[in-house]
Amino acid sequence: MIDLIQEIYGTIKRNKLRTFLTGFAVAWGIFMLIVLLGAGNGLIHAFDNSASEMAMNSIKVFPGWTSKAYDGLKEGRRIQLDNKDLGITQTSFTDNVITAGATVRQSGVNVSYGQDYVSIDLQGVYPNYKEVERVTPAGGRFINDNDIRERRKVIIIHTKTAEMLFKSTAPDKVVGKFVNAGGVAYQIVGLFTDKGSYQPNAFIPFPTLQVIYNKGDKLNNLIFTTKGLDTEESNTAFEDEYRKAIGIHHRFTADDKGAIWMWNRFTQYLQQQKGMRMLTTAIWVIGIFTLLSGIVGVSNIMLITVKERTREFGIRKALGAKPLSILWLIIAESVVITTFFGYIGMVAGIAATEYMNTVAGNQTMDIGVASETVFMNPTVDISIAIQATLTLVIAGTLAGFFPARKAVMIRPIEALRAD
Repeated sequence: MIDLIQEIYGTIKRNKLRTFLTGFAVAWGIFMLIVLLGAGNGLIHAFDNSASEMAMNSIKVFPGWTSKAYDGLKEGRRIQLDNKDLGITQTSFTDNVITAGATVRQSGVNVSYGQDYVSIDLQGVYPNYKEVERVTPAGGRFINDNDIRERRKVIIIHTKTAEMLFKSTAPDKVVGKFVNAGGVAYQIVGLFTDKGSYQPNAFIPFPTLQVIYNKGDKLNNLIFTTKGLDTEESNTAFEDEYRKAIGIHHRFTADDKGAIWMWNRFTQYLQQQKGMRMLTTAIWVIGIFTLLSGIVGVSNIMLITVKERTREFGIRKALGAKPLSILWLIIAESVVITTFFGYIGMVAGIAATEYMNTVAGNQTMDIGVASETVFMNPTVDISIAIQATLTLVIAGTLAGFFPARKAVMIRPIEALRAD
């Protein structure tokens, strides 16, 4: 074994530059694979984190304009959702709808406490709103069924709104106080916060807003959670049936996609998951081809080594050296190069992803009313890095096998004649 190590060391020492360039290609391949996987994981982790904050089994329905004529009515009609649509959702789809609600908005309402005031939007919601949207409780409670049934004048405000109105009062002491909103007194029953950006709105019970601000039976959108819809096909079938039921009420065709717009988060999630899988596959393909370039380099250097040492191998065989010893010598040299430089590339890649995680491990993007995490924890599991490096070593062994096989098959007489 010591003799083998000395021979490998001697060969590498005689060809320092060639060995370094070949090893650099190997190290660069594993380094790029790990860095690409880390960057891809950063995007995937950000997506998973974003998805975990919202109910993926939810659908929002928005009004639109008809794109087709129907029952003597021309296309281009404005469809305005109303309370009957909410009733249809609650009663006609009990097999698939868990909870249903709606939202209605009143913009530019001055909310004051003493001499301080702030202009915000009031949003009438149902209790299921916080299950579907990104509403993080920060004290007190949210709208409940009693608020809806009794049309209570209660309000849930943002923590920053509370800071503006109650400068000398801690936010957790705000619950229970009354504020004036356009001449109407509301009791604060809860606080909420968001992901870094200030949303200038507050929540009150849906029917309370409809009555106080003369909205009649109109609403801005419907929002509900679903069950038993586990595939894209079942969701599509449900959407068709739902569109048909709403179409009967508003007199538009069931296949008129423009009349109402349905945002199905589950089907969107499936599509995004498919995109993430494609991204991961693309990263692996790019990384593997980068690795292959290093493996090809190792194979080439072994072929050159065999050619340069053909006479030496012939003398060894003439003196009685076994073919297996020559085979092992070439393969061992290949394994040493790929293992050593592969390890360096793995360590450098892990260090690069850790640095990337430290510098940009929680990148957010301001999207107006909130901030969205777009890059999160761009690291690679150590087991994946080790598996990739072991795969590289196996590939390096194969890269050395074929040149070694060529060396073993050389006849001593032919080898001695080689220049």
